[in-house]
Amino acid sequence: MTNVIITIFVIGYLLIALEHLTKVNKAGIALLMGVLCWVGIMLDADTYAALQGCTNGDSVSFLGHQIFDEKLAEVCQTILFLMGAMTIVETVDSYGGFGFVKKVLFSPNPKVLLWKVVGLTFILSALLDNMTTSIVMTMVLRTIITDRDTRLKYAGMIILAANAGGAFSPIGDVTTIMLWIKGNVSTIGIITGILIPSIICAGVPTLVMARTLKGTLESPAEQEADTKDVFPQRVRNTIFFIGVGGLVFVPVFKILTHLPPFMGTLLVLSLLWIAVEIIIAQTHADRRAIYDKAGMVSIISRIDMGTILFFLGILTAVNTLDITGSLKALGEWLNTAVGNVYVVNSLIGVFSSIIDNVPLVASCMGMYPIADAAAVAADPSLAMYVQDGLFWELLAYCAGTGGSLLIIGSAAGVVVMGIERLTFVWYLKRFTWLAALGYFAGILWYWFEKTVLVGLF
Repeated sequence: MTNVIITIFVIGYLLIALEHLTKVNKAGIALLMGVLCWVGIMLDADTYAALQGCTNGDSVSFLGHQIFDEKLAEVCQTILFLMGAMTIVETVDSYGGFGFVKKVLFSPNPKVLLWKVVGLTFILSALLDNMTTSIVMTMVLRTIITDRDTRLKYAGMIILAANAGGAFSPIGDVTTIMLWIKGNVSTIGIITGILIPSIICAGVPTLVMARTLKGTLESPAEQEADTKDVFPQRVRNTIFFIGVGGLVFVPVFKILTHLPPFMGTLLVLSLLWIAVEIIIAQTHADRRAIYDKAGMVSIISRIDMGTILFFLGILTAVNTLDITGSLKALGEWLNTAVGNVYVVNSLIGVFSSIIDNVPLVASCMGMYPIADAAAVAADPSLAMYVQDGLFWELLAYCAGTGGSLLIIGSAAGVVVMGIERLTFVWYLKRFTWLAALGYFAGILWYWFEKTVLVGLF
């Protein structure tokens, strides 16, 4: 049955990767794949229950309740975090909270504008998430640069900067969120370990691109969003600081309370929800008309549930590979055939540009368990697998930034592709090599830091 489950997984993977050809949404494929893989587990319950250490003989009950509930709880923590964070960001955007971006961003000097776009995208991606940041920055860019050919150069750089900025932040990229929630990396550990490689990853392509930009840019006519006509500046600022400030506080909440991060996100969402209700009630006489457009129920309906359900399906399917022992076997093969942790993670990053990085990271988390002090004492080679170990930090960087190599390799690339109607080949010719320069430059710095600098100091 293991071969059947793997076959289902591989076919599902291929269909997800070929979504642009099949025109079948990847969420539907992922959900079907997750369900079918679990059906396969239950059809051979005795075998897989034994692999999981079942000793009471009730294999179906053991797998269907204890193991399934444990795996589902892990998946749901990530799903709930994403749902809360996406709702918060959508609320801030709906109330014009990001309106300040346009005002501080524009510069007639194209080189200065490029660094502003890259820098702001990098920072926002770390505070929010790379997909949402890409959407916001691309839409803002459309109001600043009217010439499409010029604008597309900046749009491509938004993809690179968003993925680089999300990699080092515990809340900036789905893969880093997964590692953070599971405890593979800590808040301080991932920031201090990956910040400089991430800056290099975004900075090197920016230096190269800046050399190609010449002339001056015309200042666009002032364009006000619809929400600016309805909500005063103090309201937009209030929503922004509650939403974005709250998301920044989530890692602190986790440290102080030891509760899962999604609880912190739900706390921020609840406060934001109350603030929105109060603002609507106090600002407008016709509360119902405004509520229909800007109320939280309306905002929630605009959340990208397709993305949420995709993650649910893919993570559920990956859990079955862990149960079958396939991930552990793959990890052992990688260690034997490749061995070098830098090569292994570099390949994972390259693969993440072809297939989604979420299942890749989930697979690695299943292949390599977090090592404790006793395990390291028995086998010193496991030191790289402790919390904030070399393997986990490099995995977060490679999986988070490797998707920039192809436009379909990351959520940031896909959303920019849709907004600006970019083609796969256009990006391949103009930005893949730039992304590769930054990607491998960051890995090289990380290697230099961990081998040469550590040896010197």
